[in-house]
Amino acid sequence: MNEPTLRKSRLALAGGLVIALAVGGTGFLIGRGTSPREVEPSAAPVTTAPVAAQPTPSLPDPRDLVKTRADLIALASQASDALASGQPLPEGVADLAGQRFELRLPFGCRGPSEAGSDSPMRWRYDADAKALRVHVSPVVWSSDGLRASEDGSASDVVAEGFWIPRPWTASEACPPSQDSVAPTGADAVTPPGQALAVAQFSGGAGQRLRDGKPYETVVRAAADEVPDGQGLRLRLRGRIGETADGTPVSCRQPAGPEQRPICIIAVTLNDVAIDNPRTGKSLATWTADRAGLADR
Repeated sequence: MNEPTLRKSRLALAGGLVIALAVGGTGFLIGRGTSPREVEPSAAPVTTAPVAAQPTPSLPDPRDLVKTRADLIALASQASDALASGQPLPEGVADLAGQRFELRLPFGCRGPSEAGSDSPMRWRYDADAKALRVHVSPVVWSSDGLRASEDGSASDVVAEGFWIPRPWTASEACPPSQDSVAPTGADAVTPPGQALAVAQFSGGAGQRLRDGKPYETVVRAAADEVPDGQGLRLRLRGRIGETADGTPVSCRQPAGPEQRPICIIAVTLNDVAIDNPRTGKSLATWTADRAGLADR
Protein backbone atom coordinates (compact mmCIF):
# COMPACT_ATOMS: atom_id res chain seq x y z
CA MET A 1 0.00 0.00 0.00
CA ASN A 2 1.38 3.34 -1.05
CA GLU A 3 1.32 6.09 1.55
CA PRO A 4 0.22 9.54 0.32
CA THR A 5 2.99 11.94 -0.22
CA LEU A 6 3.06 15.40 1.34
CA ARG A 7 2.25 17.00 -2.00
CA LYS A 8 -0.81 14.83 -2.58
CA SER A 9 -2.08 15.56 0.91
CA ARG A 10 -1.88 19.29 0.35
CA LEU A 11 -3.70 19.00 -2.95
CA ALA A 12 -6.43 16.94 -1.33
CA LEU A 13 -6.90 19.50 1.46
CA ALA A 14 -6.97 22.38 -1.01
CA GLY A 15 -9.56 20.61 -3.16
CA GLY A 16 -11.75 19.88 -0.15
CA LEU A 17 -11.54 23.50 0.96
CA VAL A 18 -12.57 24.71 -2.50
CA ILE A 19 -15.52 22.33 -2.55
CA ALA A 20 -16.62 23.48 0.94
CA LEU A 21 -16.42 27.14 -0.05
CA ALA A 22 -18.39 26.48 -3.23
CA VAL A 23 -21.12 24.60 -1.38
CA GLY A 24 -21.31 27.24 1.39
CA GLY A 25 -21.49 30.14 -1.07
CA THR A 26 -24.20 28.43 -3.06
CA GLY A 27 -26.24 27.79 0.09
CA PHE A 28 -25.83 31.42 1.20
CA LEU A 29 -27.06 32.72 -2.15
CA ILE A 30 -30.01 30.31 -2.16
CA GLY A 31 -30.95 31.22 1.41
CA ARG A 32 -30.72 34.94 0.73
CA GLY A 33 -32.92 34.63 -2.32
CA THR A 34 -35.63 32.70 -0.46
CA SER A 35 -35.62 34.64 2.84
CA PRO A 36 -38.48 37.21 3.32
CA ARG A 37 -37.45 40.75 2.61
CA GLU A 38 -38.52 43.77 4.65
CA VAL A 39 -41.11 45.73 2.74
CA GLU A 40 -40.75 49.44 3.04
CA PRO A 41 -44.02 50.98 4.24
CA SER A 42 -45.80 52.83 1.48
CA ALA A 43 -47.11 56.32 2.07
CA ALA A 44 -50.66 56.33 3.49
CA PRO A 45 -53.21 57.58 0.97
CA VAL A 46 -54.31 61.14 1.63
CA THR A 47 -58.06 61.30 2.18
CA THR A 48 -60.11 64.50 2.26
CA ALA A 49 -63.21 64.87 4.37
CA PRO A 50 -66.35 65.06 2.25
CA VAL A 51 -67.76 68.57 1.99
CA ALA A 52 -71.15 68.68 3.64
CA ALA A 53 -73.80 70.15 1.40
CA GLN A 54 -75.11 73.40 2.83
CA PRO A 55 -78.90 73.36 3.14
CA THR A 56 -80.68 75.94 1.07
CA PRO A 57 -82.11 78.57 3.44
CA SER A 58 -85.88 78.41 3.41
CA LEU A 59 -87.89 81.59 3.16
CA PRO A 60 -90.07 82.33 6.20
CA ASP A 61 -93.80 81.86 5.86
CA PRO A 62 -95.30 85.32 5.18
CA ARG A 63 -98.06 84.47 7.67
CA ASP A 64 -95.43 84.29 10.43
CA LEU A 65 -94.00 87.75 9.73
CA VAL A 66 -95.21 90.32 12.25
CA LYS A 67 -96.55 93.49 10.66
CA THR A 68 -95.75 96.72 12.49
CA ARG A 69 -97.38 100.13 12.77
CA ALA A 70 -95.43 101.27 9.70
CA ASP A 71 -96.77 98.31 7.69
CA LEU A 72 -100.37 99.07 8.67
CA ILE A 73 -99.95 102.75 7.73
CA ALA A 74 -98.51 101.69 4.35
CA LEU A 75 -101.51 99.39 3.80
CA ALA A 76 -103.94 102.23 4.53
CA SER A 77 -101.96 104.56 2.24
CA GLN A 78 -102.38 102.12 -0.66
CA ALA A 79 -106.11 101.84 -0.02
CA SER A 80 -106.48 105.64 0.30
CA ASP A 81 -104.70 106.22 -2.99
CA ALA A 82 -106.86 103.62 -4.74
CA LEU A 83 -110.06 105.24 -3.43
CA ALA A 84 -108.98 108.81 -4.28
CA SER A 85 -107.93 107.83 -7.81
CA GLY A 86 -110.93 105.60 -8.50
CA GLN A 87 -108.77 102.51 -8.94
CA PRO A 88 -109.13 99.01 -7.44
CA LEU A 89 -106.91 97.93 -4.57
CA PRO A 90 -103.40 96.91 -5.68
CA GLU A 91 -102.73 93.24 -6.26
CA GLY A 92 -101.41 91.47 -3.19
CA VAL A 93 -103.37 93.54 -0.67
CA ALA A 94 -105.88 90.73 -0.18
CA ASP A 95 -102.98 88.36 0.62
CA LEU A 96 -102.28 90.32 3.81
CA ALA A 97 -105.34 88.77 5.46
CA GLY A 98 -104.19 86.29 8.08
CA GLN A 99 -100.77 87.85 8.68
CA ARG A 100 -99.72 88.64 12.24
CA PHE A 101 -99.42 92.18 13.57
CA GLU A 102 -98.42 93.99 16.76
CA LEU A 103 -99.39 97.60 17.44
CA ARG A 104 -98.86 99.98 20.37
CA LEU A 105 -101.06 103.05 20.82
CA PRO A 106 -99.82 105.73 23.26
CA PHE A 107 -102.38 107.53 25.40
CA GLY A 108 -102.46 109.81 28.43
CA CYS A 109 -99.40 111.64 27.11
CA ARG A 110 -100.43 114.95 28.72
CA GLY A 111 -100.64 113.46 32.18
CA PRO A 112 -103.45 112.17 34.42
CA SER A 113 -107.07 112.91 33.62
CA GLU A 114 -109.31 115.05 35.80
CA ALA A 115 -111.74 113.38 38.18
CA GLY A 116 -114.98 112.66 36.35
CA SER A 117 -113.34 112.78 32.90
CA ASP A 118 -115.13 110.86 30.14
CA SER A 119 -112.09 110.58 27.86
CA PRO A 120 -112.18 107.11 26.24
CA MET A 121 -108.50 106.44 27.04
CA ARG A 122 -107.26 107.85 30.34
CA TRP A 123 -105.37 107.17 33.56
CA ARG A 124 -105.38 108.72 37.03
CA TYR A 125 -103.19 108.22 40.12
CA ASP A 126 -104.53 108.18 43.67
CA ALA A 127 -101.54 109.19 45.80
CA ASP A 128 -103.25 108.41 49.13
CA ALA A 129 -104.17 104.87 48.10
CA LYS A 130 -101.09 104.48 45.87
CA ALA A 131 -103.42 103.21 43.16
CA LEU A 132 -103.07 103.70 39.41
CA ARG A 133 -106.48 103.59 37.69
CA VAL A 134 -106.64 103.00 33.91
CA HIS A 135 -109.68 103.16 31.63
CA VAL A 136 -109.72 102.32 27.89
CA SER A 137 -112.98 102.25 25.92
CA PRO A 138 -113.04 100.84 22.37
CA VAL A 139 -114.85 102.67 19.60
CA VAL A 140 -117.95 100.99 18.15
CA TRP A 141 -118.86 101.66 14.51
CA SER A 142 -122.39 100.84 13.38
CA SER A 143 -123.32 99.77 9.86
CA ASP A 144 -124.08 103.43 9.03
CA GLY A 145 -120.44 104.34 9.59
CA LEU A 146 -119.08 101.41 7.58
CA ARG A 147 -118.98 100.84 3.85
CA ALA A 148 -121.37 98.02 3.04
CA SER A 149 -120.64 95.39 0.42
CA GLU A 150 -122.03 95.82 -3.07
CA ASP A 151 -124.81 93.27 -2.57
CA GLY A 152 -125.93 94.93 0.69
CA SER A 153 -125.16 91.83 2.77
CA ALA A 154 -123.13 93.87 5.27
CA SER A 155 -126.05 96.02 6.44
CA ASP A 156 -125.98 94.52 9.97
CA VAL A 157 -122.20 94.49 10.36
CA VAL A 158 -120.65 96.41 13.24
CA ALA A 159 -117.00 96.90 14.16
CA GLU A 160 -115.17 97.61 17.40
CA GLY A 161 -111.63 98.88 17.71
CA PHE A 162 -109.34 101.87 18.19
CA TRP A 163 -108.19 104.94 16.29
CA ILE A 164 -104.46 105.07 15.55
CA PRO A 165 -103.25 108.48 16.77
CA ARG A 166 -101.01 110.48 14.42
CA PRO A 167 -101.21 107.99 11.51
CA TRP A 168 -98.57 109.97 9.61
CA THR A 169 -95.71 108.66 11.78
CA ALA A 170 -94.38 105.17 12.53
CA SER A 171 -93.45 106.19 16.09
CA GLU A 172 -95.31 104.36 18.85
CA ALA A 173 -94.29 106.85 21.54
CA CYS A 174 -95.96 110.01 22.78
CA PRO A 175 -95.20 113.09 20.67
CA PRO A 176 -92.65 115.57 22.01
CA SER A 177 -94.30 118.39 23.90
CA GLN A 178 -94.47 121.57 21.86
CA ASP A 179 -96.63 124.65 21.60
CA SER A 180 -98.38 124.68 18.24
CA VAL A 181 -101.03 127.10 17.07
CA ALA A 182 -103.37 126.24 14.20
CA PRO A 183 -103.54 128.85 11.42
CA THR A 184 -106.46 131.25 11.75
CA GLY A 185 -109.47 130.17 9.71
CA ALA A 186 -108.15 126.66 9.06
CA ASP A 187 -110.74 124.06 10.04
CA ALA A 188 -109.77 120.42 9.92
CA VAL A 189 -112.00 118.44 7.55
CA THR A 190 -111.12 115.27 9.48
CA PRO A 191 -110.72 115.41 13.29
CA PRO A 192 -107.07 114.96 14.29
CA GLY A 193 -106.19 111.31 14.88
CA GLN A 194 -109.38 109.97 13.28
CA ALA A 195 -108.16 108.96 9.83
CA LEU A 196 -107.01 105.38 10.46
CA ALA A 197 -108.34 102.71 12.81
CA VAL A 198 -108.01 98.99 13.49
CA ALA A 199 -111.18 97.10 14.32
CA GLN A 200 -112.68 93.66 14.57
CA PHE A 201 -115.79 93.13 12.44
CA SER A 202 -118.73 91.00 13.47
CA GLY A 203 -122.12 90.08 12.08
CA GLY A 204 -124.35 91.56 14.76
CA ALA A 205 -124.54 93.72 17.86
CA GLY A 206 -124.63 90.64 20.11
CA GLN A 207 -121.30 89.41 18.71
CA ARG A 208 -119.16 92.44 19.40
CA LEU A 209 -115.66 92.02 20.70
CA ARG A 210 -116.64 93.07 24.25
CA ASP A 211 -120.09 94.51 23.60
CA GLY A 212 -118.68 97.99 24.20
CA LYS A 213 -117.30 97.11 27.64
CA PRO A 214 -114.17 99.15 28.52
CA TYR A 215 -110.82 97.73 29.53
CA GLU A 216 -110.27 98.81 33.13
CA THR A 217 -107.67 97.99 35.74
CA VAL A 218 -106.47 99.29 39.12
CA VAL A 219 -102.93 98.44 40.23
CA ARG A 220 -100.81 99.47 43.19
CA ALA A 221 -97.96 101.76 42.15
CA ALA A 222 -95.32 103.75 43.99
CA ALA A 223 -94.80 107.41 43.18
CA ASP A 224 -91.78 106.63 41.00
CA GLU A 225 -93.88 104.21 38.91
CA VAL A 226 -96.50 106.77 37.90
CA PRO A 227 -96.51 107.43 34.12
CA ASP A 228 -94.60 110.54 33.16
CA GLY A 229 -94.42 112.29 29.79
CA GLN A 230 -94.34 108.85 28.10
CA GLY A 231 -97.93 108.13 29.12
CA LEU A 232 -99.20 104.55 28.81
CA ARG A 233 -99.47 102.28 25.77
CA LEU A 234 -102.28 100.06 24.60
CA ARG A 235 -100.70 96.96 23.01
CA LEU A 236 -102.74 95.04 20.41
CA ARG A 237 -101.66 91.69 18.96
CA GLY A 238 -103.43 89.43 16.51
CA ARG A 239 -103.88 88.89 12.77
CA ILE A 240 -105.12 91.03 9.91
CA GLY A 241 -108.69 90.07 9.03
CA GLU A 242 -111.32 90.99 6.45
CA THR A 243 -113.76 93.90 6.33
CA ALA A 244 -117.41 93.66 5.35
CA ASP A 245 -116.49 93.63 1.64
CA GLY A 246 -113.89 90.87 2.04
CA THR A 247 -110.75 93.06 1.86
CA PRO A 248 -108.26 93.73 4.69
CA VAL A 249 -108.90 97.49 4.63
CA SER A 250 -111.89 99.70 3.85
CA CYS A 251 -111.73 103.45 3.14
CA ARG A 252 -114.41 106.10 2.60
CA GLN A 253 -114.79 109.86 2.12
CA PRO A 254 -118.11 110.86 3.74
CA ALA A 255 -117.46 114.60 3.20
CA GLY A 256 -116.50 114.28 -0.46
CA PRO A 257 -113.34 113.93 -2.55
CA GLU A 258 -111.59 116.85 -0.82
CA GLN A 259 -111.55 114.97 2.48
CA ARG A 260 -108.67 112.77 3.48
CA PRO A 261 -109.91 109.15 3.27
CA ILE A 262 -110.87 107.50 6.55
CA CYS A 263 -109.70 103.88 6.62
CA ILE A 264 -110.38 100.93 8.90
CA ILE A 265 -108.10 97.88 8.89
CA ALA A 266 -109.85 94.65 9.86
CA VAL A 267 -108.11 92.61 12.56
CA THR A 268 -108.69 89.61 14.79
CA LEU A 269 -107.28 90.33 18.24
CA ASN A 270 -105.47 87.64 20.21
CA ASP A 271 -104.71 89.77 23.25
CA VAL A 272 -104.89 93.33 24.51
CA ALA A 273 -102.50 94.73 27.13
CA ILE A 274 -101.73 98.02 28.86
CA ASP A 275 -98.01 98.73 29.25
CA ASN A 276 -96.18 101.29 31.37
CA PRO A 277 -93.12 102.55 29.43
CA ARG A 278 -91.65 104.06 32.59
CA THR A 279 -91.28 100.66 34.28
CA GLY A 280 -91.28 98.43 31.20
CA LYS A 281 -94.02 96.28 32.76
CA SER A 282 -97.55 95.34 31.72
CA LEU A 283 -100.31 96.56 34.02
CA ALA A 284 -102.97 94.20 32.68
CA THR A 285 -103.56 91.72 29.84
CA TRP A 286 -106.78 90.43 28.27
CA THR A 287 -106.59 87.30 26.10
CA ALA A 288 -109.04 86.09 23.47
CA ASP A 289 -111.37 83.14 23.96
CA ARG A 290 -114.55 81.94 22.32
CA ALA A 291 -116.54 84.74 23.92
CA GLY A 292 -114.10 87.44 22.86
CA LEU A 293 -111.49 89.20 24.98
CA ALA A 294 -112.53 88.32 28.50
CA ASP A 295 -111.53 90.15 31.65
CA ARG A 296 -108.53 88.82 33.51
